Amino acid sequence: MNIIGLDLGGTKCALSVPDGPDRVREVVRFATTDVHGTLDRLFAEIVKLAPARDTVFGVSCGGPLDSAKGLILSPPNLPGWDRIAICALLTERFGGRAFLMNDANACALAEWQFGAGRGCRSMMFLTMGTGMGAGLILDGRLYEGVTGNAGEIGHIRMAADGPVGYGKAGSFEGFCSGGGIAQLARKRVAASHEPSTLKNLAPENITARAVGLAAEAGDVLAQDLWREVGEKLGEGLALFIDILNPERIVIGSIYQRCERFIAPAMNAVIKREALPDSARDCVVVPAKLGDEIGACAAVAVARYHGESK
Repeated sequence: MNIIGLDLGGTKCALSVPDGPDRVREVVRFATTDVHGTLDRLFAEIVKLAPARDTVFGVSCGGPLDSAKGLILSPPNLPGWDRIAICALLTERFGGRAFLMNDANACALAEWQFGAGRGCRSMMFLTMGTGMGAGLILDGRLYEGVTGNAGEIGHIRMAADGPVGYGKAGSFEGFCSGGGIAQLARKRVAASHEPSTLKNLAPENITARAVGLAAEAGDVLAQDLWREVGEKLGEGLALFIDILNPERIVIGSIYQRCERFIAPAMNAVIKREALPDSARDCVVVPAKLGDEIGACAAVAVARYHGESK
């Protein structure tokens, strides 16, 4: 099966192809510009790959999308991409088949096929980056829901009030995403009388990354913040473990970098809150693919749909 993956992002786009059964090779990466300029560059780069008439294209892109119709529907990080029929544009020019998927689901497929979820029948992938979303692999299949919105875990309310994420105060995204952690840190730093290197930063410079660096340097306030994040993450994961009974939960981005500060509190809450048998059989691990995940995700979309049709 001839596969070409397209990873469409707000700052960069990339094309990738399989490199044997277990690896992916990024062919080209370039800066995202306006809609037409970006599409022209994508199509020119695809021509260089000499796609066959049976090529399967996989497209990974941030939402909102209409995956069934292959439409990109004005994602906030892609201004001007209004009802862009990316799948039709690809098949009309090059033939073959094309499939579009939101990046959280695509990354779940990538970690399942190439990364930390290999060998699982049921797993969750949590983005835990700027926002918080999830992709669900249940009984060996990607679960997308009736409208493709399955996995929007960031919208779940974890407290009556708290940092804002997904437009909701006290949401899971508010407590466990980069944007929410920054809000939480600014509030704690302003209210604390304890010494902290974070107090030397302007509020706009107190980010999740800054909290991570401070914790690595031994800053007690920063480490306490990560403990609070771990507790909220554990509360959310305990719910998912009870409801979905996955064998593995793979978490990307922030968790990959700050696992040692987050995991102890997270595991303690899971042990306290989740069903013992389900918690025992579920392992929480950091994502494995790192910076390669975008390239792998686009190929994974094509491989998943190409093999299942």
